Amino acid sequence: MTRHRIDLDCQSCAIRNDSVFGGLCAHTLSSVNGYKSTNLYRKGQILFHEGTRPLGIYCINKGKIKLYKLGNEGKEQIIQLAKEGDILGYRAMISEEVYPVSAETLEECNVCFIPKQDFLQMISDNHELYARLFKHACHELGVMAQNVTNLAQKTVRERLAITLIMLKETYGIDHEQEDKVVINLTREDLANIVGTATETLIRLLHDFKEDMIITTKGRKIILENEQELIRIANLF
Repeated sequence: MTRHRIDLDCQSCAIRNDSVFGGLCAHTLSSVNGYKSTNLYRKGQILFHEGTRPLGIYCINKGKIKLYKLGNEGKEQIIQLAKEGDILGYRAMISEEVYPVSAETLEECNVCFIPKQDFLQMISDNHELYARLFKHACHELGVMAQNVTNLAQKTVRERLAITLIMLKETYGIDHEQEDKVVINLTREDLANIVGTATETLIRLLHDFKEDMIITTKGRKIILENEQELIRIANLF
C-alpha cells in the first residue's frame, strides 16, 4: 500500500476540537504527538480489512472514509462514512477483537495513526482521555442503534431520504454552494449505504430531482429541500 508520511502537529491541528483529543492539556497532547505518525492516503486505499487484528487507532485529519462489510456475494454494505475528527479501530482494539469492518478512503485523506500499545498506555495513564473515549463510544453506539431503528422497516424511498439527511452531518454545509449540503459520493457507494441496487437508487434520485428536492452536478448531490426529505423519511 503506497502512502506518504507527512508532518502534522497535534497542538496546531485544526480539527483537534472535533475529536476525542479536543481540550486535552498541553502535556497530554505532547504525548499524543510523540506517539502518532501521519500519512497521506490516496483515494481508494485500504486502512484495514475486516477480520484482521488491530495494530492501533486511526484519526482522520482530512478527508472521508467508508466503513463497510462484505456480503456472501462480495457486495458491500456501507455501515458508516467517517469524517474529519473521527477515530477508527479503537473499539476492536480495546475489546481485543478483529476489525468488524473494512476501511477505505473515498478521497485523498490525511490520517494519523497511534500504535496499539502506545494508545493503551495513554488511556491507562490519562483518566480524562479514557473518559472522553468512553463517552465517544457510547455516542457512536447510540447513533448506530438509532440508524438501525430508522432504516429497519422503511421503504427504499424512505431509506434514501433518511440517508441523505444523515449525510448532512458527514458533509456539512458548503459555503461555496449557497450554504447548501453537497454530498460527493458515487451512486454505487450511496446505494450500498441505502441497501438497494444502483439502478433503483438512480431512478429514485431522478424522481427527487423531478420534485426539486435535490439537484446534481456530476456525481455531487445538492440538497435543495430538506423539509421535504424529512417528510418523505417519515421520521415523526
